[in-house]
Amino acid sequence: MRVITDDQFSYGVAVLVILPPSETKSDGGPGSPLDLDALSFGDLNPIRKTLGDALVTLAADLDASQKALGLGRTQLDEVDRNADLWLSPTRPAIERYTGVLYDALDHASLTKAGKAKATERLAIGSALFGVVRAADPIPAYRLSGGSKLPGFGTLTSVWKRELSATLDAVDDFVVDLRSGIYQQLGPVSGAVTATVVTEAADGSRKVVSHFNKHYKGLMARELVRTRRTVRDVDALAAVLADAGQRVEIASLAEIVVVTE
Repeated sequence: MRVITDDQFSYGVAVLVILPPSETKSDGGPGSPLDLDALSFGDLNPIRKTLGDALVTLAADLDASQKALGLGRTQLDEVDRNADLWLSPTRPAIERYTGVLYDALDHASLTKAGKAKATERLAIGSALFGVVRAADPIPAYRLSGGSKLPGFGTLTSVWKRELSATLDAVDDFVVDLRSGIYQQLGPVSGAVTATVVTEAADGSRKVVSHFNKHYKGLMARELVRTRRTVRDVDALAAVLADAGQRVEIASLAEIVVVTE
C-alpha cells in the first residue's frame, strides 16, 4: 500500500459521493407529497413506482409488513409511514436521513456555498429509490436493502441491472461509500470504495464497524468542502490526508482509512 500525503491538484468539481441511507429518518417536511418526476435519475422511476405501490399495499397487512421489513414491536409506526408514502410531506434527502454518518457530515453547519456543493456532489443509495441526489425531495419510509417484499425476489434482483446502468452513465468520478448490501443493489464500474480499519499498538488491524459510519461521514464532508478536483484515487486520498486522516491506497478502486 502507498501512504498518501498532501500534493497539489487543480481546482474544480468532478466527484460524486454516494452515501448509504439510514434506517432512521426525520419526520414531516416542508415539501409537497412525493413526485417521482422531481427526483434525479428519472430512468429509475418505473421501479420506484412499482416498489412504492408495493409498500403501500403491504402496509394494509400489519403482520406481513412486520415480517417483510424486519420490524420489532416498537417500530410498527414505520408501517404508517409506508401507508402514507404518496401522501406525506417531503424534505431534501440529505435532511431526511439521520444517524451517525449524517451527524458527522453535519450538512446543517455547511456554509451556503458548501450546501450548494453538497447538492452537486452528494447522492444517497436507497432500497426504495435506487439512488437520489442530496436535494431530491423524499418522504419518510421504511425499506432496507435486505428486505424482501411479497411477490418480489431480492431487491438486488429488482435493482441491479437498471441501477448499475444508471450509475455507470454518470460522468463524474464516483466515490462509493455505501455499505455492502447497497453496493450490491447497483455496483458502479470504476468507483472507489473506502474501508475503515483500526490499528492497535502492536500493528494489528481490524475493520471498524460502528465508527465506520462516522468516518465515512467525515470523508463526505471533506469531499463536499474541498476546492480540489477529485478525479482519481490519488486526489481522493490527498483530500482526506489534508483533513488529517491517515489514508492508504489499497488499489485503484479502494482506499483504506486507518484509525487508532
